[in-house]
Amino acid sequence: MAETHAHPESVRTNPGGKLDFQAVNSAALGVLTALLLRWLPDGKREGHEWVSRNPLRGDRNPGSFKVNMNTGRWSDFATGDRGGDPVSLAAYLFGLSQLEAARQLSLMLGVGVQP
Repeated sequence: MAETHAHPESVRTNPGGKLDFQAVNSAALGVLTALLLRWLPDGKREGHEWVSRNPLRGDRNPGSFKVNMNTGRWSDFATGDRGGDPVSLAAYLFGLSQLEAARQLSLMLGVGVQP
């Protein structure tokens, strides 16, 4: 069972700034429906959850892979893979480190870099 853990609130990314994970996750939560439509297009909203197939394995039916739309927590109940926020979901889905996933989301959403 793999669990991805969130990085500290701010992580130094270069001499000129820090990447604010909290700001990136907060911005991503604000547009989570749009992100999930893009990342997990065969899914659908059921109450406060996005229910989909896991694109990383031979998942035939939606239901075991869910994302909480309020918190960003996600889990694949068939494999035990899970995480606590949109950054960890992006890292999982795209095979990135948490830092690289946060950087990519930061660029996409225009948030997270502190001077």
